[in-house]
Amino acid sequence: MNPTLHSPLKIGRHQLAHRVVMAPLTRMRASDPGATPGALNARYYGQRASQSGLIISEASQISWQGKGYPRTPGIHSDEQIAGWKAVVDAVHAKGGVIFLQLWHTGRISHSSHRSDRSLPVSASAVAPAGQAFGVAFERLPYETPRALETGEIANIVADYRRAARNALAAGFDGVELHGANGYLIDQFLQDRTNRRTDRYGGGIENRVRLLLEATESLIEVCGADRVGVRLSPFGAVGDIADSDPAALFGHAIEALSARQIAYLHLIEPRANAGIRDGLNLEAPASVTTLYRKLFNGPLIASGGFTQQSAEAELKNGNADAIAFGRAFIANPDLPHRFAIGAPLNTPDAGTFYGGGERGYTDYPALVADGVA
Repeated sequence: MNPTLHSPLKIGRHQLAHRVVMAPLTRMRASDPGATPGALNARYYGQRASQSGLIISEASQISWQGKGYPRTPGIHSDEQIAGWKAVVDAVHAKGGVIFLQLWHTGRISHSSHRSDRSLPVSASAVAPAGQAFGVAFERLPYETPRALETGEIANIVADYRRAARNALAAGFDGVELHGANGYLIDQFLQDRTNRRTDRYGGGIENRVRLLLEATESLIEVCGADRVGVRLSPFGAVGDIADSDPAALFGHAIEALSARQIAYLHLIEPRANAGIRDGLNLEAPASVTTLYRKLFNGPLIASGGFTQQSAEAELKNGNADAIAFGRAFIANPDLPHRFAIGAPLNTPDAGTFYGGGERGYTDYPALVADGVA
């Protein structure tokens, strides 16, 4: 029998009751200057938790160097660990499963986010097109990043390792490595941004090295069955590109499969990761179709899915679960609404980033405080 959104699924050590995953969603509502989650964040995630359903948290920077946006949370201080523990407790109280997405923004940042005004870092000194967010949500021209020295890269891997330890200390059920959307890991993967001549640059095997070293650091701490990885093959978000993306991501996905991680999370590129409106028609129609056969484990697909297209994706076997973003923003009880065929609330794009309760915790559920 073909699976549906409400078929059970085992991901790593976790048995899920359904396949409706909450995608990682940057909302910029942590407290600054500490980049600490608070009570409002705990309420938001608790509303969206469901019995044995998977939530992947918003991206959380592994260090001050990795911060790229205002009011995004971190996972590198005791205060942040305590803040995240309240979030995890709220999800667990509803019987939910939650993974923390680990993030280094690399060049998609601005020196204003660091007290020493240090430049963003990247694989190479190549500035992205467009504008950065400053600390007060102002838009600023991107700066040319500083290329990381070879000897510094071990420190980045150590930051991922520490972040994983901190995630477990906060009670998370696992971690997801953010290797997508033009951030640091992606900047090392793709040759538009990686022009290095050391062992982290040049051929595909070298450019995949940081992805694999970071993944292995998380496995060391959490075990492979509590580690997921998110990639965006053929994606254009973050002014990223590669001369041979099919070969690059094929190599990366086969290497991740060999490490027996809990899941692979792929973003369908035509949806522009939900960040930009319109379709990226230069991208393949389906990266899950291209790469399903290369990954021997659960595959989560995300990127512009409706309930109907998600059911079709599960039926054709290209994915094992579907991550929803904007639909989960506006519908804290999304799995329940799908199950009973209820209409969906419409998300308010004007409240996606920054602010308080409005557009965050005030979307109505069919049952008060959501459903179990």
